[in-house]
Amino acid sequence: MIDDDMEEIRRRLADLVTEHRDLDDVISRIAADPHVDLLQMQRLKKRKLALKDQIAKLENQLIPDIIA
Repeated sequence: MIDDDMEEIRRRLADLVTEHRDLDDVISRIAADPHVDLLQMQRLKKRKLALKDQIAKLENQLIPDIIA
């Protein structure tokens, strides 16, 4: 059961990392456009930050708790 949970977390993490990377590419391309839609850019950056937070949370779940 625990291994299944860990695998699901790893799969979700991989999906989020891919989405984060793709979003970074999109933001770079949009930023190069001289007629950039600032509202769209702001929304994409906000989504990217949310993904980063989700990635960090999942990575923390994969790290075992070690009591020092």
